[in-house]
Amino acid sequence: MLTVAIGGLGAIGLKLAQALDAGVDGLRLTAVSARDREKAAANLAAFKAPPAIVGLGELAAHADIVVEAAPASVFEQIVGPAVAAGRIAVVSSVGALLPRMHLVDQAKAAGGRIIVPTGALLGLDAVRAAAEGAVESVTLVTRKPPRGLAGAPYLDEHGIDVLAITEPTRIFAGSARQGAKGFPANVNVAAALALAGIGPDCTTLEIWADPTVTRNTHTVKVEADTVRLAMTIENVPSEENPRTGRITPLSLLACLRGLVSTLKVGS
Repeated sequence: MLTVAIGGLGAIGLKLAQALDAGVDGLRLTAVSARDREKAAANLAAFKAPPAIVGLGELAAHADIVVEAAPASVFEQIVGPAVAAGRIAVVSSVGALLPRMHLVDQAKAAGGRIIVPTGALLGLDAVRAAAEGAVESVTLVTRKPPRGLAGAPYLDEHGIDVLAITEPTRIFAGSARQGAKGFPANVNVAAALALAGIGPDCTTLEIWADPTVTRNTHTVKVEADTVRLAMTIENVPSEENPRTGRITPLSLLACLRGLVSTLKVGS
C-alpha cells in the first residue's frame, strides 16, 4: 500500500482525490493541500476517509507519493520538499519543471523521483522510443477555443485579445521552452513532449486560438530514423477550468495505478 498526498484541489486534484477515496487497490489518500481550506473541507466532507488538510510544504511528510495539481506558481513549494524527502513526485504542471531542472538533481541526490504523466497528450511512449535513436524533428500544434487561452502572460505582453478573435489565428510559434514560459497554464503538453523527445529548445510549438473548435486539440508530428508519427487528440475541456482537459485527472490516476499494478501496460 502506497500513500498519496495531493497538492491542489481544483479541476484536476479534486477529481483525483474522489477517485482515490472511491478505492484504488494499493493506494490510499492521506493528505491534501488547498488555498481555500474551508472550501476544501466542504469538498472532502462526504469522503469515506477524509484526508488531512495540510500546507504545501507538509505534503511530503504525509505520503509516499506527492501529486502536484496546483497553479504553476506554487510548483516548487510542492515538488521541492517532496523530492528532498526522497518521495515520488507526480507532476501535472510540467511546464513549470523546465526552468527548475535542479529539482531533478535534488531528487537524484535524495533518492526521490519525478514522474511526468501523459496528461492531455498522446503517444509519449512512441516518442520516448524514437528518442532512443535519431530524431530529426518534433512538432506540436495546439488549437484551443479562445477562452481556453485567455490570461496567458504572452498575450498580455503582445497585446493580443484572444476573446476578440473570430477566425482560426496562430498566436504563437517558437520552441516548447518559450511556449511554456508564455503560456504556463496551457502548454504542459508541450513540456511533456519535449522531455520525452529531443528537449524543450529543439521541440517546435504552434498555438492557435480557434473559435471553430470546442475541444483542446493537439497534433504531434515526429520525424525519426525509425518512425514517422502523426497523432491528434481532441480533449473535452474541463467545466471547472477550460484550460484543462477532462482526461488529465484520469491520466494522473492511470499513472498512479501503474506504480502499484502487478501488470503495467506501456513503457
